[in-house]
Amino acid sequence: MEATSRAFKSNVDRALADKTLQQALGLARTGFPAKRRAAVERLPEFEALREEGRRIKNHTLEHLDFYLESFEAKVRANGGEVHWCRTPAEARETILGLCRSVGAKSVTKGKSMIAEEIALNDFLEANAVVPIETDLGEYIIQLRHEPPSHIIAPAIHLLKEQVADAFRATHTELAPDRPLSEPRTLCDEARQVLRPKFLAADVGITGANFLIAETGSSIIVTNEGNGDLTQLLPKVHIVLASIEKLVPTLEDVSTLLRLLARSATGQEFSTYTTVSTGPRRPGDLDGPEQYHVVLLDNGRSAMLGTEFQDMLRCIRCSACLNHCPVYGAVGGHAYGWVYQGPMGSVLTPQLIGIAEAGNLPNASTFCGRCESVCPMKIPLPKMMRHWREREYEKKLSPAAFRAGLGLWAFFARRPELYHRMAAIGARILGGFGRRRGRFRALPLARGWTSVRDMPAPQGRSFQSLWAERQRARMPRYH
Repeated sequence: MEATSRAFKSNVDRALADKTLQQALGLARTGFPAKRRAAVERLPEFEALREEGRRIKNHTLEHLDFYLESFEAKVRANGGEVHWCRTPAEARETILGLCRSVGAKSVTKGKSMIAEEIALNDFLEANAVVPIETDLGEYIIQLRHEPPSHIIAPAIHLLKEQVADAFRATHTELAPDRPLSEPRTLCDEARQVLRPKFLAADVGITGANFLIAETGSSIIVTNEGNGDLTQLLPKVHIVLASIEKLVPTLEDVSTLLRLLARSATGQEFSTYTTVSTGPRRPGDLDGPEQYHVVLLDNGRSAMLGTEFQDMLRCIRCSACLNHCPVYGAVGGHAYGWVYQGPMGSVLTPQLIGIAEAGNLPNASTFCGRCESVCPMKIPLPKMMRHWREREYEKKLSPAAFRAGLGLWAFFARRPELYHRMAAIGARILGGFGRRRGRFRALPLARGWTSVRDMPAPQGRSFQSLWAERQRARMPRYH
């Protein structure tokens, strides 16, 4: 996927002007937050689980080398293989080699953000292997040749009428006058089309919500059952995951699973929670003949020991997206790459560089809702501030912005001068804005006034009022 994060502002303009997208986002803005809130209220120990989840992930990251080696040993003991990949190119070549080893013509795929990160579908197609997305949302956007706009709901930006149009344009072997006005009929048609492809595929590729060092297992959670068909029917099952998906034990993963579904969709548990531990064993009725785990680094190990290490606790629940006012206004495609919302604003600069993704850490109101709902208690606003600092240090932000910030810093280091100048500025602006009470345009404030009015200052500043109140409260001695 080609990154367009550098064009975030123009992406936003298009998103805000897209009436269909705004209608779809309007339907999505209330659903996930309300369901999460209800699920959390039904679980009195939810906050305690958050603390335990953070402890588990912090412990794992502090000993990640140990747990990665333990996981590899267990996978091999179970008859599988682990492939270590530093870069997306290495991961793509590894997967292609596994496909070619069994003469694969097609592969079925469960939903995987790592597959999006390494642009796997385009690579396989260019090498004569047909990838077939089996998650309904991923299948829809594959038909439309679009990237996902949400971590767990990749087609959340679409209305059912747009899905019906995509099905009619692609499923030309079906009756053209068939009814496709209801979600159920769309699901039934996708099932009808995909079932033979499950049976014909030589290789199944899934992501992993968690990898378990204790047993060498991978876990996926789905609500459609497509993941089970993807990893049970083909001859080869490939798990594609990044290194931070490790969890020490089955007991640990049970804690995180209690947090994941509630934070993501408001469910007590996902409909399917599937554990895979190696290839088919003698006596097994089904399962793949080969089991491979492709572990991707792609800059994640460089985050260890830095101010961005906490980001590696992320369990991809999307709670931060679902509660973010910026994401809710512009959708996921505006972010211009695989990961969206607050978590994408922190992770994307690490993976493609702050020069490409510098707009994203600045696309935040810093309201703090993302951190307040994150099941792993990741300090997302703080890390966005760190990226802003790096952008400033590298002089990647606009020169006018840096000059303005430097001027503000000059006064901020001199509090008495700052208060005097602020008072003078407030009086001047208050005088000019007295008649209307607001400004439609102001020099040096076009970024604000281009989309909203600037209220004119009224009366004295907060600091002077506060100081006066504090003086009034001080005891008087005679």
